[in-house]
Amino acid sequence: MPTVDYLRISLIDRCNFRCTYCMPAGAEAPQVWPQDWLTDGELLTLVSEVFIPLGFRRFRLTGGEPLLRPNLVHLVAQLAGRPGVADLSLTTNGSRLADLAGPLYQAGLRRINISFDSLNPETFAHLSGGRPGSAQDRWQRVWAGILAAHQAGFDPLKLNVVVVSGVNDAEVLDLAALTLERAWHVRFIEFMPIGNEALFGERGWVNSEDLRHRIRQQWGLEPARVTGAGPADVWRIPGALGTLGFIGQMSECFCDRCNRVRLSADGWLRPCLLNETGQINLRQGLRDGQPLSHLKAQVAQLLALKPEISFKERERGTQGGVYRRTMSQIGG
Repeated sequence: MPTVDYLRISLIDRCNFRCTYCMPAGAEAPQVWPQDWLTDGELLTLVSEVFIPLGFRRFRLTGGEPLLRPNLVHLVAQLAGRPGVADLSLTTNGSRLADLAGPLYQAGLRRINISFDSLNPETFAHLSGGRPGSAQDRWQRVWAGILAAHQAGFDPLKLNVVVVSGVNDAEVLDLAALTLERAWHVRFIEFMPIGNEALFGERGWVNSEDLRHRIRQQWGLEPARVTGAGPADVWRIPGALGTLGFIGQMSECFCDRCNRVRLSADGWLRPCLLNETGQINLRQGLRDGQPLSHLKAQVAQLLALKPEISFKERERGTQGGVYRRTMSQIGG
């Protein structure tokens, strides 16, 4: 197993989109009250006094939609300036990015991932849960955010595409072509069954190797690299300025390469995206006045157990009274 040095931090459990693969219809989970979110101070304390001393160097801000978090730019500046934070990145749906890309870059954020599942406004609206008649406006807002992030200087700038059979899989070549003349990094992600079992049962997933085959037939592919590739299998169309990534958790399980844990907006530390076993409530520990040394020991113990908590052993239902979360609450 690799060294676990990467923490994904969900800043907020709310989102202004309702993507079908992330927060499907009927998957109504209780929202956390804002007073139960980790405060900026609590989050900074955990990063500085618990995670960095345990060897964490890479941090990604997620949600819900992290750009909805109050005072986000200030928080980013505080995190980016912490000694020991070697890499700070953020994943967003891009809807508020046109206004915030520049301030976030000035605050010290350097890498960003933007969900961008379709070049077709109607398909995009369908996947992101938009209201009828809002398709063009929603797509344009996200596209403006992508252009603003590019202009601000984010590098790498990654576009995340969740491929859903029969919905956007026919666009794979068009989306891949975005990398030909732009130094952007398009990542195709296999659809996963997290809080969306009805849709997953209907659609299944599109195998990453099938996607590579289509692209290879059109242009060819050559191995490539990109900063912060994580579990992605990275390739490049010969001569392209950007790269293509393929995240195949369903067809190409990479649990043995996982180097990350996840912290929810309300302070639950989760060792595995697809397994709720072993979670620790760090917010409650802080508010109960537990010594930071005790919290650090708890996290260290969880990290030692992480290799045993795998996708195939995922337990369904609730764990310790915690409701089973959708992808929107986990932060991906």
